[in-house]
Amino acid sequence: MSAPGPLLTCAIIDDEEINRLTLEHYISLTDSLQVVVSLDDALQGLNYFRAGNRVDVLFLDIQMPQLNGLDLLRVLPDPPIVILTTAHEDFAVDAFDLRVTDYLVKPFDYARFSRAVQRALQQHAAPVPAPAAPVAPGPTDNDLFVKVNSKMVRINFDEVLYIEALSDYVIIVTDKQKYIVYTTMKSLDARLPFDHFVRVHRSYILNMKRIEAIEDGAAVVPGGQHVPIGKSYQDAFFSKLNRI
Repeated sequence: MSAPGPLLTCAIIDDEEINRLTLEHYISLTDSLQVVVSLDDALQGLNYFRAGNRVDVLFLDIQMPQLNGLDLLRVLPDPPIVILTTAHEDFAVDAFDLRVTDYLVKPFDYARFSRAVQRALQQHAAPVPAPAAPVAPGPTDNDLFVKVNSKMVRINFDEVLYIEALSDYVIIVTDKQKYIVYTTMKSLDARLPFDHFVRVHRSYILNMKRIEAIEDGAAVVPGGQHVPIGKSYQDAFFSKLNRI
């Protein structure tokens, strides 16, 4: 067992049961950790934190259906200490851009797990510097406020690439960030005052000013992302394409 220390509360989010059980076992062997919730879906995790629940450490898988771990981490307003657990090394750069504490590649043993926990303990014990006062950007005619978690966030819709439906949420995707908003696609579509935002699929609204190319039944937007154009939407889409 590890040496006694501060007791850190832990959440596990992983869609594979064997991985959750392994982490739960490792945590049970570690005096400084305690599991408070173990979830098999990132949307459940989003709802858990949106409800105001807090933990000290989050053990987070990356590749999960509907919402992956990195996207969940991007939209949490005040994330805990994060230790990523994944079968893939390809996401390491993204992970450290998000300032995760450690990145465990499956399968990992208890010794490697313990080193990650030690880093989490050190980070938890370190003093937190006071954040610099943010400089708010000036409003523009293309700004809208949307509710993200418990606060209203102003988004410049010139920067939005597309909007995607996700269960009871929508994801607003910009060049730099994703915002998960608790609303329906129909409700948001009715609020958008911009003619260049067009429904192109039952699950997508597209900013036509950000289209770089059209290929294989999809619009290509910056970053090489492809937004599908549904067959029932194609006539209206192409008739409007050259009028934007």
